[in-house]
Amino acid sequence: MAEENTTKTALRIAGAVLLPNLGGMINGRLTRNHLKNWYANLNFPSFRPPNWVFAPVWTSLYAGMGYASYLVWRDGGGFSGDAQLPLIAYGTQLALNWAWTPIFFGKHSIKGGLIDIVALTATAGACGLLFYRINQTAGLLFLPYMAWLGFATTLNYAMWKLNPEQPNQGEQAAPSRKQQ
Repeated sequence: MAEENTTKTALRIAGAVLLPNLGGMINGRLTRNHLKNWYANLNFPSFRPPNWVFAPVWTSLYAGMGYASYLVWRDGGGFSGDAQLPLIAYGTQLALNWAWTPIFFGKHSIKGGLIDIVALTATAGACGLLFYRINQTAGLLFLPYMAWLGFATTLNYAMWKLNPEQPNQGEQAAPSRKQQ
């Protein structure tokens, strides 16, 4: 019986860790399709890390948030107990997280990505606090994620400032300084 419970627990943890990473893998493919033909031609701030940094960072952050969701689900009575609101917040922030790549890379909308990541950061912060109330470790697992989101938001904002959107992207380009 103890072995069966250990197996069930391991499968639940694995599922919770894999879920956010599946979205990350799908979005990774979308990102790779736009790196050379669009992203490489953008202007970047000096603090942008090399492209190879993003995959391992996101993989570890997704694993941490997935494990945190398992801890909250386990300790908060599942989807019908005290964990219900924190898990709704988790699903919401995860949806916003997954939406960023199709907006930024798929639609080539730096501004849209910025709007999404600001909402994501706020929602992830609320999720982390809600998780902390159920399981302190789960809440603390959101700290690296929040730090990275702060950095990613700053990077997205800097790229938005350095790359005014063109009129064919749904808004008028900002006038150059010579035109002002």
